Amino acid sequence: MQPRLTLVTLGVADLAKSRAFYEAWGWTASSASQPSVVFFQANGLALGLFGRSALAEDAHVEDKPTGFAAITLAYNARSKQEADEVYALAIAAGARAVKPLQDVFWGGYSGYFADPDGHLWEVAWNPFFPLDEQGHLFLPDSST
Repeated sequence: MQPRLTLVTLGVADLAKSRAFYEAWGWTASSASQPSVVFFQANGLALGLFGRSALAEDAHVEDKPTGFAAITLAYNARSKQEADEVYALAIAAGARAVKPLQDVFWGGYSGYFADPDGHLWEVAWNPFFPLDEQGHLFLPDSST
């Protein structure tokens, strides 16, 4: 098997509100979007927004509030300045600030915000995980 993550789908309470947030943050909805689901192309990965109850129904699980879902999404920036800009853009688009950007113990710079449904996003600059020209993150080779 080739390790791969191709699509992350977030269950949302109000699809139109969530779509408006992500578009205001700078994402562009794909023409593959439909009235019940919205897709955004990222670099090598897609983000989907789907009604929360419909997503639970599709997976055959109960739709129940979870509080902290023990998962975060991340935007890795090329610099502290870019991290500041991306974080500010998210807040201006309607995100709720959770943890302001700050220097962190592992040598980088990060902070958190929540989208309209409370999905946590980390915005970070990590000097140990450089990005290529397309914005792809490649972890150091484990054999070195």
